[in-house]
Amino acid sequence: MDLIVAGNRAELRKAREVAGPGRYALVPTMGALHEGHRSLIRLAGERAEHVVVSIFVNPLQFGPNEDFSRYPRTFDADLAVCEQEGVRAVFAPSAADMYLPDRQVAVSAGAMGTVVEGAFRPGHFDGVLTVVLKLFNLVQPDLAIFGQKDAQQLALIRRMVADLDVPVEIVAAPTVREPDGLALSSRNRYLSARERVTALELSRALRAGAVQREPARIRQAARAVLEEAARLDPPLLLDYLALVDPASFTDVGEGYRRQAVLAVAAKVGTTRLIDNMVLDLG
Repeated sequence: MDLIVAGNRAELRKAREVAGPGRYALVPTMGALHEGHRSLIRLAGERAEHVVVSIFVNPLQFGPNEDFSRYPRTFDADLAVCEQEGVRAVFAPSAADMYLPDRQVAVSAGAMGTVVEGAFRPGHFDGVLTVVLKLFNLVQPDLAIFGQKDAQQLALIRRMVADLDVPVEIVAAPTVREPDGLALSSRNRYLSARERVTALELSRALRAGAVQREPARIRQAARAVLEEAARLDPPLLLDYLALVDPASFTDVGEGYRRQAVLAVAAKVGTTRLIDNMVLDLG
């Protein structure tokens, strides 16, 4: 079947009518699709008869000094990826289609949205949850696929679904990496060749922490790599290194014996990157 491209709500409703009955899986994206997105789409196809990919660069989740205006937009290439992966429909609304001009009500991420990544991007997760809930309401999927790479986003979406009784199953997909360990990201295309070499220190720090078992040693081993990376040319400028509970994103202490997320964010040149690794401390 041919790919259906819906640019507004009415076209999305028509796409659902044309596609017909069956389970629907939503893969929310901001476009600039790469192999990581392909893995999400493939997982969606394993779990549902119909896959819908949304492509929308959401202005609500960008701060005033962030990269909304230069975020990569590769719509034609994205459609080609979706066709290759057997996607049933692409929902690609404009900001005017998604948000009323006098919009007043939004989703609050609460205290969990103000820590770790949220401490460096105030309001970011409010914008994420607002657009995700709207996409759920518009697409009405049975399940939605999110990448583990955005671990705090994943945790908050799960919390929103639980707190607000949203009838959508949330499925996590593993982080996809380049052969050298760099986590795939649409922002990787901003990196120069030298900056990309420095960016590899993010995953190296996570691997250094992962071989330890006690929280203090995990943090110490990862931070040692990051301190070395800060002296590279160009340097890796750390925003945070955190070892947290995967459900609440609160710091874990000594004696913690469950899964934990080791998360890191840093800038290389003008590009800000995040990465994380799930550790089993049981």
